[in-house]
Amino acid sequence: MAKKVSKKEALAYHAEGRPGKIEVIPTKKHSSQRELSLAYSPGVAEPCIQIDKKKDDVYKYTAKGNLVAVISNGTAVLGLGNIGPEASKPVMEGKGLLFKIFADIDVFDIEVDATDVDKFVETVKAISPTFGGINLEDIKAPECFEIEERLKAELDIPIMHDDQHGTAIISSAALLNALEIAKKDISKIKVVVNGAGAAAMSCSKLYLALGVKKENLVMLDSKGVIRNNREGLEGNKELFATNRRCETLEDAMKNADVFLGLSVANIVSTEMVQSMAKRPIVFALANPDPEISYKEAMNSRDDIIMATGRSDHPNQVNNVLGFPYIFRGAMDVRATEINENMKLAAVKAIANLAKETVLDEVSLAYEDNTLAFGPEYIIPKPLDPRLITAVAPAVAMSAVRTGVAKEEISDWNKYRESLKKRLGLDNELIRTLTARAKRNPKKVVFAEAEHYKILKAAQQVKDDGIAEPILLGRRQKILDLIEEFALEMDDVCIIDPKEIKQEDKRHEYGDIFWEKRKRKGITQFEARKLMRERNYYGSMMVEMGDADALISGITRNYRATVKPALEVIGKEEGVNNVVGMYIMRTKKGTLFLADTTINLDPTAEEIADMSILIAKKVKQFRIKPRIALLSYSNFGSTRTKDSEKMAKAAAILKEENPNLVVDGEIQGDFALDAEKMQRIFPFSPLAEESANTLIFPNLNAGNMAYKLIQEIAEVDSIGPVLVGMKKPVHILQLGCTVREIINMVTLSVVDAQIKR
Repeated sequence: MAKKVSKKEALAYHAEGRPGKIEVIPTKKHSSQRELSLAYSPGVAEPCIQIDKKKDDVYKYTAKGNLVAVISNGTAVLGLGNIGPEASKPVMEGKGLLFKIFADIDVFDIEVDATDVDKFVETVKAISPTFGGINLEDIKAPECFEIEERLKAELDIPIMHDDQHGTAIISSAALLNALEIAKKDISKIKVVVNGAGAAAMSCSKLYLALGVKKENLVMLDSKGVIRNNREGLEGNKELFATNRRCETLEDAMKNADVFLGLSVANIVSTEMVQSMAKRPIVFALANPDPEISYKEAMNSRDDIIMATGRSDHPNQVNNVLGFPYIFRGAMDVRATEINENMKLAAVKAIANLAKETVLDEVSLAYEDNTLAFGPEYIIPKPLDPRLITAVAPAVAMSAVRTGVAKEEISDWNKYRESLKKRLGLDNELIRTLTARAKRNPKKVVFAEAEHYKILKAAQQVKDDGIAEPILLGRRQKILDLIEEFALEMDDVCIIDPKEIKQEDKRHEYGDIFWEKRKRKGITQFEARKLMRERNYYGSMMVEMGDADALISGITRNYRATVKPALEVIGKEEGVNNVVGMYIMRTKKGTLFLADTTINLDPTAEEIADMSILIAKKVKQFRIKPRIALLSYSNFGSTRTKDSEKMAKAAAILKEENPNLVVDGEIQGDFALDAEKMQRIFPFSPLAEESANTLIFPNLNAGNMAYKLIQEIAEVDSIGPVLVGMKKPVHILQLGCTVREIINMVTLSVVDAQIKR
């Protein structure tokens, strides 16, 4: 399990660079005076006039249709309680981040300084014309119930209090599947709900809507079972009061089929679980620690089906499975509300997705090839890319059927395809790689551990459970930096190749290296001496299996770093030339660029070999490569040595690999614009879908291209990735950030998993 996030790290994450987690980005061109005149005065008057004539045109001419307000008054923030609107803002920004990365929904987070229900409702109503939907967040009960109901009654846009309904929707999906596996009839099951807050109430209501009988549901609060003879019951608690003869949780759980916990840690004993009916279903959802630990519950009996709120156990009930896609579907048909039928549609869509064959990329992300519908897989994983195409259309269809949609979708298949393209693969790539790395961390050698960025990155990958760092360098220098930056690395392996105690290992490594290179002008003495250098020593660690991957290059030039790796580890069998590739996560999706660092002026044949090598690497990310061989010419428009070289390479590839999507020579703007290709070069296979893999004619072009993209576009990148090495060695670029180092380490770990 990954180490708990430290206070210092959390604060630094939110404060470094631009403070906060979200920003506003223009969506229209604005570089010229004319464009500014269109954006504002006088051009902006025209859409204003049009909207005045027809109010609904606000969806046509503004961002309203894709804009959600995440609104809180800070009265029930996480487990922190009533900490106020300012202190709630980091959470609201975080919710906005999740909306964007999972469903491409823009968010303004709004923190309202109002605990009075009337004032809060009036404030939200007053600003509602700005938004296409409203997500209420972290508002304490019972006020949250009244606030949501009043806003739903008075506004005509989708409104949902996720604290209530998110958990209800996800746990309901889990419940349906758990009951199917346990072979139990929902109308006959006995349910115990421990907790009486907003989430517990909403879960209970949805369970009843699914078929649970009210007389079979018992709810408890801090005072015990909510019985109908208890004095002072009001509001929602009164709705769930029971007349059953039980007073305590222990009493209630006897012969119960389902336990739902939304309360506090360690309140359920193994004896209570053992007292439940056959094939019991236990949803212990208190966070961070459940009502009963996963291990205790699973050891208490062998017929249990269990879910928690934690990611380190099977069946995580995570709200992110629902809310982004529910709002996506509701807003795409301009629903006037999120009604009960729409919630139930989301429940069934999520439940049904869990029954489908698990995608390879999901299995790989979680390093679990056994994922299949059953007791340990009753709800989909959060990284399943099909969630958006399963849940959003189901919600949208339900809105249409129930008459709350202002717009209808005529082609649902086309709509699903648009959802796939909306996010692209760039949002999934790093998350998938990280999840996969964590499932089977590897030993990674950091050859330049005397640099503070390297140590910070090593600390984070260690804490996150991505890799086990091995630090190379002067021991005291490393220890001084660890102390200076207050890092926690007492248990991390530090090796100084120059230390006397490493002499035997240097000689061992040196002798093996000499055997490799003795007919290439190197003596045994020189081979042993080279092992004092960290890049040679680190490469030998990987070669000998003492480590799984090597990271280097932040302080030395590229050639000086690559040379030891090539001499010690070498190329994969059948590989003629190692290739340097960059992975660029752009607004157009994930792009793969090569060669950016190794081959100076490759021939047409080498370009073809390079393209095959890169295509193989791209496929490892579960992405279908669409290759453009770039030039300043389009299909013979300019005949020069370079353009003809790329055309020849394209011909070779098409002849030898007819199933590969590749074309060239082609200019970069055409390669990245399928619509432009369709208009001018419809014969090209890249006219169907834009290229995602760009092959450059020479190192000059490739190197300049990736550096310009990095600097100007401010994209997140991984690279340079050495493709074609026998074992994982990846070279950092000078001046790279800690985030870029972590990305490279993550990729190195996944590479090591593949090459093992």
